[in-house]
Amino acid sequence: MKRIDASMKTKWKISLFFIVSIMACLSLWNYKNRVYDWDMPGYIGCLYTLKFPDAPEKVHRLTYSEIKKKAPQYEFKDITGTLKIPDKARQAFAFNTKAFHEQLPYFKIKTGYNLGILILYELGFSSPDSVTFLSIFSYFISGILLFFILKFIFPENHYLASFLTIGIMLLPPITYMSRISTPDLFILQFLLILTCGFLKKWNTWVMFLILFAITFTRPDYLPLTLSYLVLVGAYEFYRNKKLNFVPAIQGILLLALYFIIVKTSGYPGWKHVFYDSFIYRRPFISGSAPDFTFDEYLRIIYTKIIYFKRITVISFGLLGLIFYFSKDQWIRAFSVLVLINIYVKFFIFPHSSGLRFFFGYIIMLLVICLYAISQKYNGFRLRKIA
Repeated sequence: MKRIDASMKTKWKISLFFIVSIMACLSLWNYKNRVYDWDMPGYIGCLYTLKFPDAPEKVHRLTYSEIKKKAPQYEFKDITGTLKIPDKARQAFAFNTKAFHEQLPYFKIKTGYNLGILILYELGFSSPDSVTFLSIFSYFISGILLFFILKFIFPENHYLASFLTIGIMLLPPITYMSRISTPDLFILQFLLILTCGFLKKWNTWVMFLILFAITFTRPDYLPLTLSYLVLVGAYEFYRNKKLNFVPAIQGILLLALYFIIVKTSGYPGWKHVFYDSFIYRRPFISGSAPDFTFDEYLRIIYTKIIYFKRITVISFGLLGLIFYFSKDQWIRAFSVLVLINIYVKFFIFPHSSGLRFFFGYIIMLLVICLYAISQKYNGFRLRKIA
């Protein structure tokens, strides 16, 4: 038996070396195909604002001059809105310091992501490379984390764990996220850790630290972190008929963190984000109020939800498989929670055409689905148990 265990450990070590090598190659491939998109100036602007808080014109000038050194000409023109079809809002951000700085709170609110960019910058990367490499590093780390989660799910099937890891990390949404300026891939690392902690039933306060990191990284994930605490409290009361005030205390701490970030970042609020994203991108936020009616909001939701069907089919399909393969109430409840948060996110920010905005939640459902299948079929073991 010991010889078999030693053999399995060796196979897992070889598999880990294989996955690390493949992830390194994929990361290099994604870096070579990186895209300088129009979100990059926002995050670089946040970086330079931390370095030069009292010099807005210097921040503005450095932001675009540093991008120009790195970006291909076509992509730089896209960033500055100077292509054949001009973009007046992007032109205002590129050539007007006031317009540019009014946009920065939309980016400042992603505190943890900006901290990651700052760390890379302090390590010696240029500002554009700090943004680009953060996505690349997040891609690499997410692949390694996913492999270890699948190792836990399929403890005696290293082939399946390796194949699934590579297959998932090659999905177009995740490779695309690794090439652009977005916190969506950065947050995926924390969502994977949260899912791992859920499956392994980690300590309550360890899970809180993960929820804290998620909220700190992207405060718009507050509905997920708070709803998880509500679920923990409700489930414990259902099982033990006792009130546990720890989730409530943790929820208050997360709310406090959220409001501190909103206050310090100068975040203008949901109504501004919705208006600028789906109605009219204002060159100057201070120029006009983001006024729209509830009927207009519903009309936008109706238009967007028609194109949301791909995510709906995938998420409900995974949920159906989870309910089919697992009778565990805790597994089912958590899966429903993740599904609900997909739609909470949609109704707050209905970017129906961008799978990447919901990809983290879908990966969580996929991992839980694989866990449910593994539990039903004994991990698809490659050998007989002695």
